[in-house]
Amino acid sequence: MASEQQRLDEAREGAVPWKKWGPYLSERQWGTVREDYSADGNAWGYFSHDQARSRAYKWGEDGLAGISDDQQRLCFAVALWNGRDPILKERLFGLTNSEGNHGEDVKEYYFYLDSSPTHAYMKYLYKYPQQAYPYDELLRVNRARSRDEPEYELIDTGIFAEGRYFDIFVEYAKAAPEEILIRITVYNRGPEEATVHVLPHLWFRNTWWAGGAERPRSGEWLPALLRQRLVPPTPI
Repeated sequence: MASEQQRLDEAREGAVPWKKWGPYLSERQWGTVREDYSADGNAWGYFSHDQARSRAYKWGEDGLAGISDDQQRLCFAVALWNGRDPILKERLFGLTNSEGNHGEDVKEYYFYLDSSPTHAYMKYLYKYPQQAYPYDELLRVNRARSRDEPEYELIDTGIFAEGRYFDIFVEYAKAAPEEILIRITVYNRGPEEATVHVLPHLWFRNTWWAGGAERPRSGEWLPALLRQRLVPPTPI
């Protein structure tokens, strides 16, 4: 607590930018008014989750368990693949306002476990099924239900039966404002050996699409930001 208080004091006085990096990366940019260019103002239907992996955002980015600088110029997030999903798990999936019987709703299980005020330490948990994620089933069943019926949740599909999922823990710890250790720990909660591909990635948000900024060069950013220590993978 004393160390965090010192960091807070330094940030408040402007001496050290401890809050420059934090959990500022959205987990869902698709289907929001920020990316709505429709003629009728249909923000939910204009930019769907299915389009998010192949369309460029203009006003923000999204990612799973991610962070960015406070201007969201450089982003970091985790992508996952269990070998059975048709797409990478890069962002949260959910139902739009017209798809859910109670309106828009995220159909995932994720938890913010810890964070200090300066984001000097953060911990996040995501529960990733080992079987193919039931995107179509969640859409179909919820669309068919009335407002008087309960929502059809991810756990209702049986995808977590026998503990067949991975617990993905993502931790961040700052030694300095721009020296950040990232640790990703995966636990197989199922009864059998299973494979998961963990794909951490860095990317620049496109701030130059309208000519208002220069295209960044990675050499100017990465040496100061990326401290990499490779640890041999542990079988799970």
